[in-house]
Amino acid sequence: MTSHSFFCVDAHTCGNPVRVVVGGGPTLKGASMSDYRQDFLQRFDWVRHALMFEPRGHDMMSGSILYKPLREDCDIGWLFIETSGCLPMCGHGTIGTVTVALEQGLVTPRVEGKLSLDVPAGKVDVEYEMDGRFVEKVRLFNVASFLEASDITIDVPELGELVVDVSYGGNYYAIVEPQKNYAGLESLSAGEVLHYSPIVRRLMQEKLQPVHPENPTISGVSHVMWTGKPRDPKAQGRNAVFYGDRAIDRSPCGTGTSARMAHLAAKGKLRPGDEFVHESIIGSLFEGRVESATSLAGHDAILPSVAGWARVTGLNTIFVDDRDPYAHGFQVV
Repeated sequence: MTSHSFFCVDAHTCGNPVRVVVGGGPTLKGASMSDYRQDFLQRFDWVRHALMFEPRGHDMMSGSILYKPLREDCDIGWLFIETSGCLPMCGHGTIGTVTVALEQGLVTPRVEGKLSLDVPAGKVDVEYEMDGRFVEKVRLFNVASFLEASDITIDVPELGELVVDVSYGGNYYAIVEPQKNYAGLESLSAGEVLHYSPIVRRLMQEKLQPVHPENPTISGVSHVMWTGKPRDPKAQGRNAVFYGDRAIDRSPCGTGTSARMAHLAAKGKLRPGDEFVHESIIGSLFEGRVESATSLAGHDAILPSVAGWARVTGLNTIFVDDRDPYAHGFQVV
């Protein structure tokens, strides 16, 4: 029998959980965090299942595992883990992990107010603001984001025909805007988002299998974003992002906000320097901004940034014991 211990700092970013594994993570092989991600998926994905799924986690659980950076130009590195997989990039997870790392003294910035992060999607720079020992805001400067495909038509049972776009902001998103058979997010309950999203994702995956032009390990439509009119007067848009099997992001979603800004920029609705405040399904806000225009392997793209806040909720030592029939987690769908 084998018993494993994981020391975690639990937090949330604008309402969505972030469980940061600061001790007990597996030793991985590779020359980059992208290599680490592949090695983790091949040999240690049980760790993700044990820490993210019930009975130690839940359908919305998300987190990260800290590592020393493999790039010389970075201060700290990590892998993203959640119920939907080991992601290449996660915006709310970045904001939460940076907050945890700074407040718990797990990283020493080389430049005060800035950090460079080594994650599977590449190098990500952040800026942060402190109030005493607490982090008040983190702004991440995300990877190049772009519109992958427009006007893909699918037929969704009970809803009818939907026209959907696909955009990349660290993950690939199917973006559903208000249209004839979808009046906007305000017309759907959370239960309906959970019901329709897996269908939309499956139909989109049948129509399109996007592959990142510079990293073929990043592929496939993994997230579905339902958009609508904002309720907060400070916001320009509202969304509910579906991921995994039963999860709706409680935050406005960082990679989703990046994908949404790239989507709007490609349609001429945002320009470099424009801000885009994104509202979540629970009303929390991310402050997005189009930093500049760029290109990526022939794609017109943008360099986006996203700012938000996180709060530490507690310290958590988790045991995973082979005597437990649910050691590696389960899910009730």
